[in-house]
Amino acid sequence: MYAIGVDIGGTKIAAGLVDEDGTILAKAKRSTVAGDAAEIDRAVADLFVELSQGREVGALGVAAAGFISSDRATALFGANIAWRDYPLRDRIGALIGRPDLRIVVENDANAAGWAEFRFGVGRDVDDMLLLTVGTGLGGALVVGGRLVRGAWGVAAEVGHLRVVPDGHLCGCGLRGCWEQYASGSALVREARLAAAARPGRARRLLELAGGDAEAVAGPSVTLAAQEGDPLAIELLAELGRWIGAGSASVAALLDPALVVVGGGVGAAGDLLLAPAQEAYLAHLSGRGFRPEAHIALAALGNEAGIVGAADLARL
Repeated sequence: MYAIGVDIGGTKIAAGLVDEDGTILAKAKRSTVAGDAAEIDRAVADLFVELSQGREVGALGVAAAGFISSDRATALFGANIAWRDYPLRDRIGALIGRPDLRIVVENDANAAGWAEFRFGVGRDVDDMLLLTVGTGLGGALVVGGRLVRGAWGVAAEVGHLRVVPDGHLCGCGLRGCWEQYASGSALVREARLAAAARPGRARRLLELAGGDAEAVAGPSVTLAAQEGDPLAIELLAELGRWIGAGSASVAALLDPALVVVGGGVGAAGDLLLAPAQEAYLAHLSGRGFRPEAHIALAALGNEAGIVGAADLARL
């Protein structure tokens, strides 16, 4: 049975027709109107109609950034999209008008994590932590082969574990959240501070930013590091250390066999992963007397949300 997966992002809505092996057979996309929930509903319905033409489609999975209810129907809260206790599943279903169609809504990180578990780098393990390192830090947990959603559907918000008491203020209202130190935004913040404070050492970063410290971007840090720039290498290593140390704290509770790192920072490869693995082992409780998880890059890239949402809609 074919399923359609839809990944609702802050700027675009991407969709794909997905077979049972996790292969995307056709794609389509629309722009996101973040302030208009009804327009998002219409865009998702239109994408379903477009991709299902002439095909037998039995399920629709919608991956959405935000808190999703445990019954996979309601967008409880979206930081960047106008959702507050919003009946996303039912609104989309009413527009499509197919009572036989199975529709589920999933958190976008959960969908990506499930895709990596089923078809990607995590397909040979039963217990896995996915970290989506982007503007913030998203997470997904698979324990015993099952996706962990929690009592109210908002489990695995690992970016809001507090790692530094009274640390940087987070968008969630708390201070010291993990994502304030282990995210693309944290990397950019530290790179811009370094460029402003140490312009001589940050020469290459400033060149890539047109001489403006406030224009330094994450991809520029990665490019400079790949070229051998010492400051950029140090910045990525610091990000990796935060990823590894926080993952060791998660391991104390859930003991995953694998930590998967997704998001744009994955382009840095071993410049990020090697420091992350080293920090993970340094902070792992009982090291030497227990098996040690491996940290790996996600395999499915930007299509993971589509694939995971479609597969979860079949279950």
